[in-house]
Amino acid sequence: MDYLERTISSFAEQKRDSLPPGTVIDCYSIIKLIGSGGFSLIYLAEDEDTQDHVVIKEYLPKKLALRGSNSRIEVNGRAKEDTFHNGRKLFYQEARALATLRHPNIVNIRTFFLANNTAYLVMDYEHGKNLGRYIKQHKGKLSTTFLLTVFPAVLDALNLIHSEGQLHLDIKPSNIHLRPGGTPLLLDFGAVHQFATTRSKQSSQVVTPGFAPVEQYYPSGYVGPWSDVYAMGATMRACIEGKPPPSAIERHANDTMKPIAGLFRRRYPKYLLELIDWAMEVDPLLRPQNAGTMLEALTKGTGWSNDTSDGNFAAKGGI
Repeated sequence: MDYLERTISSFAEQKRDSLPPGTVIDCYSIIKLIGSGGFSLIYLAEDEDTQDHVVIKEYLPKKLALRGSNSRIEVNGRAKEDTFHNGRKLFYQEARALATLRHPNIVNIRTFFLANNTAYLVMDYEHGKNLGRYIKQHKGKLSTTFLLTVFPAVLDALNLIHSEGQLHLDIKPSNIHLRPGGTPLLLDFGAVHQFATTRSKQSSQVVTPGFAPVEQYYPSGYVGPWSDVYAMGATMRACIEGKPPPSAIERHANDTMKPIAGLFRRRYPKYLLELIDWAMEVDPLLRPQNAGTMLEALTKGTGWSNDTSDGNFAAKGGI
């Protein structure tokens, strides 16, 4: 199965206002619906000019809008119009920003456009398997070799995103695709937005329990590259344990999660486990502050230590 063929919870959800097969938008012919979420529908389609298969993401927030006649999206009442149009504007702006990113481990954006009173994002179709399902199939326990094949590449992609002033903010196993040969691809940039320099400029957050850090739960939470770092650490931990970690909001109230460095020290290198624990610090100030720092620690085989001389956590050597 390909990376976007996710399980649809019910027949009704599967048919939720989706474009029927054969519908043509721009130069793309819809083949079938392959995924859905609260804010979008995802289709497998064919480029009529090249006959390439592509993936199309359509902005359609189910609490705000429905599909009317002639495929056009209609907002559910005037009270929701501003929210819908602001969301569509953000979707389009983020697609435009994402389309400028070129990295072998970031899904390639072919184009984006407005039609049917909504916005569309067209991505390359890639064969392979989803990391979330792969973890379930193996019940975690993924090897050190696997982790050191997948995550340096994903962190390098994330480092590019951060260097461009962008945040992903929805990193989790189901948003990492494993292509044939094991090379990863970072997916689903529906939550991507620019790094706000002040709390007042922050937009509402996508929250995936177990993977989202505590600052994404609160309107006043200050998200930044360190927020993606937490999600990366949680994703790596899930590869080992085979399940999502406890939610950050639970940990913030009463952190009973045991450090992974103490749980799996006989099966994985010490530096790797310590790095996961470092990335998953509840306090954002105690984590690696961006993907580049985390990548450097991972590739150099360094963990972390509490350096009391400057109050910050610093990388240290040793396995």
